[in-house]
Amino acid sequence: MSLFDQDKSAGRMPVSLITGFLGSGKTTLLNRVLGDPRMARSLVLVNEFGEVGLDHLFMQSVSGDMVLLQSGCVCCTIQGDLDKTLRDIARRRAKDETPPFDRVLLETTGLADPAPILQLLLNTPMISHDYRLDGVVATVDALNGARQLDEHQEAVKQAAVADRLLISKTDLADTNTSAQLRARLEDLNPGAPLFEVVQGEIDPALLFDSGPFDPAGKSDRVQQWLNAEAHDHHHHHEHHDRSRHDAHIGSFCLTFDEPLDWDRFNRWLMAVRASWGDRLLRVKGVLDVVGESQPLVIHGVHRTFHPPTLLARWPDDDRRSRLVFITRDLDRATVAASWDEVE
Repeated sequence: MSLFDQDKSAGRMPVSLITGFLGSGKTTLLNRVLGDPRMARSLVLVNEFGEVGLDHLFMQSVSGDMVLLQSGCVCCTIQGDLDKTLRDIARRRAKDETPPFDRVLLETTGLADPAPILQLLLNTPMISHDYRLDGVVATVDALNGARQLDEHQEAVKQAAVADRLLISKTDLADTNTSAQLRARLEDLNPGAPLFEVVQGEIDPALLFDSGPFDPAGKSDRVQQWLNAEAHDHHHHHEHHDRSRHDAHIGSFCLTFDEPLDWDRFNRWLMAVRASWGDRLLRVKGVLDVVGESQPLVIHGVHRTFHPPTLLARWPDDDRRSRLVFITRDLDRATVAASWDEVE
């Protein structure tokens, strides 16, 4: 009998978080994406309909805060708390009171720290019964991105925790500016693939499916989500343009060659969370646990962790446990040393 739950994500609604700094092109992107027929069976949650300017896309109002668009996609405003809206929608969907949808795209406000939303999705029983966090996509503006990263810690944090980075307005920025921004983002978040978006043109698929859970069990998904190699071979080069914010954020991967004793590992992780929770921007791991043939996935933000889940199968022959940390003011040596202190 396993200690851990099998991944039940096939039955839960995947939620993609799209974050990005003010003016980074989210609205343009959303407008384009919402008109795309490939968005059928998606629900898009926005803070304010007004900001998005969707008038030309409206087809019919389903009920108060929800409209069905021509593309077959449902758009809904967040009423009060996100948590309340998500619960309302789940209840309405269960009673067939909403148009059908299979996934959720959640747009956050430009200044938002993504952490509270991630925490809500990772470990609120009422929410995680119906939803699962799929991944985080961040938009960065090629023209103003560097300045925003310099001036706002939130912008740095958004970029650092993303699973995918979309660079917008590359058609407006000169190649040197774009190249410098790319280099900076690669340094800040080596694990996230970068995509360029011109005038909001993007394959909607890039907004979804960046998490490890996949009902079809496509194993490359786990590797992309973790992208442990990127963090492993990553040594910060002291760039002359590294701003005061970037310098505080780093990422690294801890690898364990032997299968892990869960009790010991769990005690260690609890200690890490207790000591440095504020500094753990995101922790992602695929673990080989003694007594389990399937890999265990762990995922956390600050002190909040999703209950550990077994995946259907290992992504490849590499059975080593890999744990990726994205941190602020916390280095690999400190975390690694704490592992040796656990009995």
